Amino acid sequence: MTHELSDRHLLLPVLFVVCLVAGTIDAVAQDVYQQPPDALAALVDAPTTPAVSLSPDRSHLLLMHRPNLPSIAEVAAPELRLAGLRVNPRNNGPSRSRPYRSLTIRDLAGDEIAVRGIPAEGRIRNVSWSPDSRHIAFTVDLEDRIELFAVPVSTGAARRLLNSVSDAFYGAPFDWVPGSNSLVVRTIPESAVAPPTARAVPAGPIIQEATGEEAQARTYQDLLSSPHDEALFTYYVTSQLVHVDIDGGAEPIGDPQLFYAPDLSPDGRFVLVEYLKKPYSYLVPAYRFPVTTEVWDLKGQLIQSVADLPLAEAVPTAFGSVREGVRSVGWRADTPATLSWVEARDGGDARVEADVRDEVFQQSVPFDGPPTALATLPLRYGGILWGDGDLALVYESWWSTRTRRVYAVDPDDSMKDARVIMDYSSEDRYNDPGQPLTRATDAGTRVLITADGGSSIFLSGAGASPEGNRPFLRRMDLESLTTTEFFRSEAPNYESVAALLDPESMTLLTRRESADEPPNYYLRDLKTGDLVALTNFPHPYPQLAGVSKETIQYEREDGISLTATLYLPAGYESERDGPLPALVWAYPREFKSADAAGQRYDSPYQFKYVSYWGAVPYVTQGYAVINNASMPIVGEGEEEPNDSFREQLVANAAAAIEEGARRGVVDPNRVAIGGHSYGAFMTANLLAHSNLFRAGIARSGAYNRTLTPFGFQAEERLFWDAPDIYYNMSPFMHAEKVDEPILLIHGEADNNSGTYPLQSRRYYNALKGLGKTARLVMLPHESHGYRARESIMHMLWETNRWLDLHVKNAAPTAGSGVEDPIG
Repeated sequence: MTHELSDRHLLLPVLFVVCLVAGTIDAVAQDVYQQPPDALAALVDAPTTPAVSLSPDRSHLLLMHRPNLPSIAEVAAPELRLAGLRVNPRNNGPSRSRPYRSLTIRDLAGDEIAVRGIPAEGRIRNVSWSPDSRHIAFTVDLEDRIELFAVPVSTGAARRLLNSVSDAFYGAPFDWVPGSNSLVVRTIPESAVAPPTARAVPAGPIIQEATGEEAQARTYQDLLSSPHDEALFTYYVTSQLVHVDIDGGAEPIGDPQLFYAPDLSPDGRFVLVEYLKKPYSYLVPAYRFPVTTEVWDLKGQLIQSVADLPLAEAVPTAFGSVREGVRSVGWRADTPATLSWVEARDGGDARVEADVRDEVFQQSVPFDGPPTALATLPLRYGGILWGDGDLALVYESWWSTRTRRVYAVDPDDSMKDARVIMDYSSEDRYNDPGQPLTRATDAGTRVLITADGGSSIFLSGAGASPEGNRPFLRRMDLESLTTTEFFRSEAPNYESVAALLDPESMTLLTRRESADEPPNYYLRDLKTGDLVALTNFPHPYPQLAGVSKETIQYEREDGISLTATLYLPAGYESERDGPLPALVWAYPREFKSADAAGQRYDSPYQFKYVSYWGAVPYVTQGYAVINNASMPIVGEGEEEPNDSFREQLVANAAAAIEEGARRGVVDPNRVAIGGHSYGAFMTANLLAHSNLFRAGIARSGAYNRTLTPFGFQAEERLFWDAPDIYYNMSPFMHAEKVDEPILLIHGEADNNSGTYPLQSRRYYNALKGLGKTARLVMLPHESHGYRARESIMHMLWETNRWLDLHVKNAAPTAGSGVEDPIG
């Protein structure tokens, strides 16, 4: 007996140690990045299709090759968050960007040259053709600096022009001077020796004060918060403009300022400059700071003062509101040196009643007399496209009615009345007239492509229809407003117009793909019917070619037509294999029209992209995937969409599951719901207010709308205007109703308005405190979209594990599925 007890006493510590070690291993496993199954990992490392840019003279294509995902070490590099900017303090550029790794120049006859001379470790950004198409300029990010390069198209041999580019602020850091022999570049001032250091001991408290004026602002992130932040912002955003010759030599232009992107006049004599000034704000991002707009010559001499706007903290939050004063300043594309701009006539407040919202002006530089009014708009200005002298198209829109209009005006004769040539709903895809096509000028600007002596323009668009998108090319007569269709994509391909190369011969550059063939570029001759391939990009993941993809159409209970894309595993047969566990992935969208909500916006003939970012990868793991399931939230007339947000969400989701079950491919008792951002918000709401799903995956969402009190997504009402809406739509307020496991993933450095990381942390704490099943995964250094290879791999592992645990291998439970959709 004594011996037996002795053995037990010896055994218990051993068991304790084994359990402790096992527990430690499990705990450590949760603290390191995990690898998903090979089929999922392969999607992360699949080759990316190059981006393509056509030269201004339409003779060459530039293929821009992207690198693989960056490592977490690169993503975790030092970063400053200042006034809405994210700055790399080591090289004075953006800390988060999507660079290219290499460039290839290909002429339309098929010959190509690989650009050489770029540092092997460099990351290529800001790629720009010269106006004469003979050179390409670009910046190269290095560890401690950003360099400017130019490469002759004829040789492909890149040459360094500058090694001190400043690219921390908005807009491209350089602009070509018309003539194509030089550029104006933002550079780091010689006076920028070292960044300011923070005080070890604060000089006093940080104080903000409200003095009775309304200053509503959405939940912006990365704002300034201290005098030291202000000093850092000034240091990293201040730049010196320099005039750089592509053959060597550089001259400074004026004094250093906090410059936006430089903008050269079409005649090359002037540069339009905009620069920020103090006082800064701790409430709004940098683009709402005081700004001065001027015209300088290339020596830095002031030619014309254009505007001097104060701090804009009090811009109303209603959609369609703008800051007061001169805005949207730019050069007329068809004249040597004429500026255009817009001024609000309603105080910039979309909430007030007004017959005139905006007025568009123009004036030649240097100013001599008053400006000319180009257009008076009853709605909010939305942009302008210039023609050749006697034609310009002015856009206006209004959010609450979804109205969009286009006016034809004669900028050379302001006495002529503007004529409405397009008037349609921005949410009515079937009647979208398309976008006017433009061409490059010798000055590097873009103007409308016209025909018939300038009385016709060309339009291209997605061509949405009940059969799916069918891109088109049309000519529009500006007098009769009738259109003639020259091209329409035909099954079994999806082909869109990338450029109209020659309106006389009607040759096009098109981007053509099919369900099984990746997009490639072609020359299409509309007169002869000839089609010549220009690129031959390979299938990025041929091992998944057998995956089934189908656009499905169905109705929700109130008759609104819905669509989704159904993916099924390779080799799957419903009669043989039976219903599958499923993942529904979606993103809610608001509509003011039930008819518009039911319109299609996809094509069954587009390539089967299986991006690692969404839901489609899990088809490789044996799931049916209902991707981009329609989630319209409709509010017609006086009703706002969000007045019945929850009920419509449930109706949309129930209809998707019912359709999958009707087809015999979805097991309605084993369905997960997932989404990113507003899709995560949707996911949490569906788990709280329905019994449709077994589990949820919510990435980078917002769950408590009282933390976004000045509006969110498409909701214009403030919290104090509609507290019931904010309460009823917040999953946090209904966490006690969540009966299904939910996986929450969020980037620790999320800078998206409203989805700050605290949202996921507090929602998880609520779920945990209420005894719910939840898992919170915070990805270090990641923003609203995740970038590091390790982060993406871990996201896939977490999601696949969650689906297997709570959906694929879950036992049926009473009351689940579409038989009892409301929880």
